[in-house]
Amino acid sequence: MCRHLAYLGPPVALGEVLNAPSHSLFRQSWEPRRQRHGTVNADGFGVGWYADDDPAPARYRRAGPVWGDPSYADLTRVVRSGALLAAVRDATLAGADGEAAAAPYACGPWLFSHNGAVPGWPGSLASLVSTLPATDLLSMEARCDAAFLWALVLHRLRCGDDEGQALADTVLEVAAAQPAARLNLLLTNGESITATAWGDTLWYLAEPGRRTVVASEPYDDDPHWTEVPDRTLLAASRTDVLLTPLKEPST
Repeated sequence: MCRHLAYLGPPVALGEVLNAPSHSLFRQSWEPRRQRHGTVNADGFGVGWYADDDPAPARYRRAGPVWGDPSYADLTRVVRSGALLAAVRDATLAGADGEAAAAPYACGPWLFSHNGAVPGWPGSLASLVSTLPATDLLSMEARCDAAFLWALVLHRLRCGDDEGQALADTVLEVAAAQPAARLNLLLTNGESITATAWGDTLWYLAEPGRRTVVASEPYDDDPHWTEVPDRTLLAASRTDVLLTPLKEPST
């Protein structure tokens, strides 16, 4: 369910990260190599990026397949950034909310994406609705499981949790409510990348001091790609990557 990618490094044209590699995110929209659930990611796409001296990212999202968008090639050819997050979507419920449901979601300095699914949504997470203020629920961009997960993460961030704690606690809370949920979450603030591996693939490519890429699957055959173990929290910067095991939620 979806493929996503985050990049930190020297400013480059978006297409150098998203389109140019031999097994790029663009290609993964119709031919992923390691996707465990679903085969085609044609239910929307999005890219978010950071400009110099502006902490709030810009976004470009569409409801259809990335290969069918006439503006995408020009956008990714001319826009340059040293930090981005992008995703191609295979919807849990086909047609749900269109463009509004396409990652990345955004608020303040953050960009967020979810690769996975919550079986039984929305009923399976009904017990978590009371943990959010009504204003957070009413301001959700879409009515899909990913948007609700973002609301949970964002609430924790606004309450002062750091990125790693916000993702880890959200994953454990949701997994306790729906043990079959697949919860690969990806978050960036333009200076760091935080992610979880929980039920699907996650990899990273790190060249300290140069670039860090975190992705659902490798976008090329570079032997330095490293797979993240399942049930793991990843915290990365331009200089290092830290992996922390996540405990199973208590029953």
